[in-house]
Amino acid sequence: MTTTDTPRALMVWGGWTGHEPQATTERFAALLREHGFDVTVTDDLNVYTDAALLAQQNVIVQCVTMSTITPEQVGGLLDAVRGGVGFAGWHGGAGDSFRNTPEYQYMVGGQWVAHPGNIIDYSVQITAEHAITRGVGDFAMHSEQYYLHTDPSNTVLATTTFTGEHDPWIAGTVMPVAWTRRYGQGRVAYCALGHVDTDFEVPQARELTLRSLLWAAGRLD
Repeated sequence: MTTTDTPRALMVWGGWTGHEPQATTERFAALLREHGFDVTVTDDLNVYTDAALLAQQNVIVQCVTMSTITPEQVGGLLDAVRGGVGFAGWHGGAGDSFRNTPEYQYMVGGQWVAHPGNIIDYSVQITAEHAITRGVGDFAMHSEQYYLHTDPSNTVLATTTFTGEHDPWIAGTVMPVAWTRRYGQGRVAYCALGHVDTDFEVPQARELTLRSLLWAAGRLD
């Protein structure tokens, strides 16, 4: 990981266009630049094979839903994070990437499996005191409520509870929405919000996601 005074972020977007990966990436690229980051944006997964470039980053921010990744690409990404480069992302761009690559899912700490009812009203509860959640209260969303398979070693920061209105057998299930974890020496942060760019007009959703990126970069404690 870079030790220069100017923090660096590599932002990688692509995959399914329904998640508006370019627009959401550009939104957070602008916010990171406001926080003094030197930001590089690309839609080419081959960037993960450039070990020297990855090593210069404080954080890798990914928004690539589904798609596929080669062994060389995922190997480069995981090596960088294990070596101390942070990793962060949101919604399907990080939590539903490379479905046939479990070693990637192991790094992220979860994988999307369903969003019962599709676009619905639901609430998010802040459940932990953390730099990412400080001063953020519970809030409402009108979007996809993600049902994920998650790693029990995650540090969960926010949750949502399923009512069972759409799938009765999951009534009362409490599901992580935001978490942090370690992967080797790297900080990993994930937020399940952000189905489309306008979801980030909800101030709490935008703030949780931005702070996740900053925390993964080692710029928020």
